[in-house]
Amino acid sequence: MPVSGGIVSKCTMCAVASQPSLAKHAMTARATKRHDLCVLRAAADMMLVYPVLGNLGCIKLLGNNRSATLLSHRNLSWSKDVLAKKPKEYWDYEKMIVKWGNLEDYEVTQKIGRGKYSEVFTGFHVPTNKKCVIKILKPVKKKKIKREIKILQNVSKGPNIVALLDVVRDPLTKTPCLIFEHINNTDWKSLYPKLTPYDIKFYLYQVLKALDYSHSQGLMHRDVKPHNVMIDHDKREVRLIDWGLAEFYHPLTEYNVRVASRHYKGPELLVDDMLYDYSLDMWSFGCMLAGMTFRKEPFFAGADNVDQLYKIAKVLGTDLLNDYLDAYDLELELEVEQRLGTLPRKQWSAFKTKDNAERCSPEALELIDKMLRYDPAARILPREAMQHAYFEEVRKQESSK
Repeated sequence: MPVSGGIVSKCTMCAVASQPSLAKHAMTARATKRHDLCVLRAAADMMLVYPVLGNLGCIKLLGNNRSATLLSHRNLSWSKDVLAKKPKEYWDYEKMIVKWGNLEDYEVTQKIGRGKYSEVFTGFHVPTNKKCVIKILKPVKKKKIKREIKILQNVSKGPNIVALLDVVRDPLTKTPCLIFEHINNTDWKSLYPKLTPYDIKFYLYQVLKALDYSHSQGLMHRDVKPHNVMIDHDKREVRLIDWGLAEFYHPLTEYNVRVASRHYKGPELLVDDMLYDYSLDMWSFGCMLAGMTFRKEPFFAGADNVDQLYKIAKVLGTDLLNDYLDAYDLELELEVEQRLGTLPRKQWSAFKTKDNAERCSPEALELIDKMLRYDPAARILPREAMQHAYFEEVRKQESSK
């Protein structure tokens, strides 16, 4: 049956009812997955009219038990569609009109980093002589620039999230620059080995605050990694930076899987599951926690995406990977399947050594296990993680202030 939402033309199987000649082309893997998406979206539309039926009831009414099974595995809740409760201008960045500041108010002093989409400098605000960070964006689509600016405007006042101070651009070249607060960061490669177990708990707890806030505002960061967690160790301050890959989360929307840095990519990205959500950030965070706990950074160090999945499977095993793939109706390419073979699951305690023993508490290993799971729906949420026994000491310290 054709469904609402203007997506009939994208789904061969939905069009079969009105064009029977298409039936022989319908049963491809791509068409089947697209049809699942159509049915799920149709159920979402139906929920608005028949909320009493519930998610699965709407899908069964649509006559697709396969999609009902798929939905039962996915962590989808229409009531958690944060953006549905926000005005359209909050997330519709393509229609945003950027208000540019005065470029002459800022001067660059030193280059401190570069990435695929930008170069980053320290500088200062000329009128106040206050230090700042200037991110000069490389030529990219206007859409991407607007998205980053809009997202930063929405979240930069959140806890432990870098503050966006201004947006300026060169009047001749039209090169945009983002102006941020300055953080006296210590490079993580030199800082992490020196941290005490309590330091690790304290700083990661602050990152969870940032993730909990951004998710509550309908945003996925999609690039959580040590490079994007600034730590001023003297002031004991943390900032989650680089929101260039962040995106607004709309349930049942397909997203680009070419996000996140390889060593922090969730399995869903590595198996091309485009229907991912906030839980992607918790996998990346879990990789950070594992790396710091076991003094092995990065914890999963794949040479390419296939090798990255292999490195994950060497720890979590292939049985659970196959369970995940079956539950979400996903398939590996034959060469990937052959590369993985059959691998047993390892216990987290197997990574404990004399060099990291003080960091490997039972609570730490349990929390890592709750984050590093193939199934995105099975991963612990930021707020749940903050209540975990691993952070008890930090919670007590903060409540006593």
